Amino acid sequence: MSIAAAQSAVLAPARAQSSASFGPLKYVDAGLLRAGYAEAGPADGPVVLLLHGWPYDIYSFVDVAPLLAAQGYRVLVPYVRGCGATTFLSSSTFRNGQQGVVALDLIAFMDALHIDKAVIGGFDWGARTADIIAANWPQRCRALVSVSGYLLGSREANKQPLPPAAEYQWWYQYYFSTERGELGYAQYRHDFGKLIWRIASPKWAFDDATFDRTAASFENPDYVAIVIHNYRWRLGLADGERQYDALEAKLATGPVIAVPTITMEGDANGAPHAAPDAYRSKFSGKYEYRLITGGIGHNLPQEAPQAFAQAVIDVARF
Repeated sequence: MSIAAAQSAVLAPARAQSSASFGPLKYVDAGLLRAGYAEAGPADGPVVLLLHGWPYDIYSFVDVAPLLAAQGYRVLVPYVRGCGATTFLSSSTFRNGQQGVVALDLIAFMDALHIDKAVIGGFDWGARTADIIAANWPQRCRALVSVSGYLLGSREANKQPLPPAAEYQWWYQYYFSTERGELGYAQYRHDFGKLIWRIASPKWAFDDATFDRTAASFENPDYVAIVIHNYRWRLGLADGERQYDALEAKLATGPVIAVPTITMEGDANGAPHAAPDAYRSKFSGKYEYRLITGGIGHNLPQEAPQAFAQAVIDVARF
């Protein structure tokens, strides 16, 4: 049963601010973390994992989850490390934000919940994690929905300068590379997050209540440390941990993703993103690209939940 039109270009229906919420959060010890997550749908349904980005949280999927649950899916929406209800099990664990480590968190989460395979969907940091799982552990990924396409990163490639207009879009990375930026982010994380929302989704008229609901997740005591390390690591300004070097070396080669995939983009995404032709060759399995029109920005699942949910349903049937 279709819940939205599923064409290569999809017009997202206009909608009011959502007052939907998740039920009580659940928790599981998974690897280095006590992972907090929301769950919806039947416990015996096929599993869908939904992964949020920065500076967002699980509420990016608050309207997606019930749509999928109504179709019989078991929907799990975990907080990423250092955000919201997800905490470290040990105070001595290095607060590492590198891409491979965040992906390993999801593998540990699946293992802890005895999930062998799932459809995985995400945007921003979450899309990168979903891409990594699909590329490196395809046996765990039934199918993939990735906003903005192929996001695996290479620190070597990140050493290369971009044209000034492109560099300008990454201004916050350079701010975070300074001591002033780290102090400023700690002090102004709420205002910073709202600024990014406005830049990344210039046509999304979110209200203060919608933002504040997510901004509460930024008060996690490890939030700033994880964000700063993630962006400094990308630029080669912070070291990772040696036990992950082999994984990062493999990811840096840009492995092809073979699982069934739908990539998506909003027509008003104000965040840096590649044109779909730039990453098409990175997907060798059944594939479709969807442009979601109607002023949809970077936070596509929250701005166009029907279109995102339909992509999950459709890719699971590929």
